[in-house]
Amino acid sequence: MAKILLVEDNEMNRDMLSRRLSRNGHEVLVAVNGQEGVDLALSERPDIILMDMSLPVLDGWEATRQVKANPETAAIPVIALTAHAMAKDREDAMAAGCDDFDTKPVELPRLLGKIQALLGG
Repeated sequence: MAKILLVEDNEMNRDMLSRRLSRNGHEVLVAVNGQEGVDLALSERPDIILMDMSLPVLDGWEATRQVKANPETAAIPVIALTAHAMAKDREDAMAAGCDDFDTKPVELPRLLGKIQALLGG
């Protein structure tokens, strides 16, 4: 299964999502802010990144821009996770370099489908 980097500052969301992804056979790495997410993307080279957009230290848009700007991490797909479901939010996430977009609360079957599609499975 995939090595997934979950960048999420909300403890409840982080715990719930990491447990559910692990139960589906994925290895889950966790970062609690955008800078940690950028650093872990570089050091751990996950297969995919789930990026909350509203993060402390470095927001998800800037963290995604940094991941995509680095040749060593640019190919890692990023799915934006946000409670904001407006068309503009999706456009902003895609403009920052995200490969897909999903809204919170997360529907696991839908998210797993997006992960699978981006990983070519």
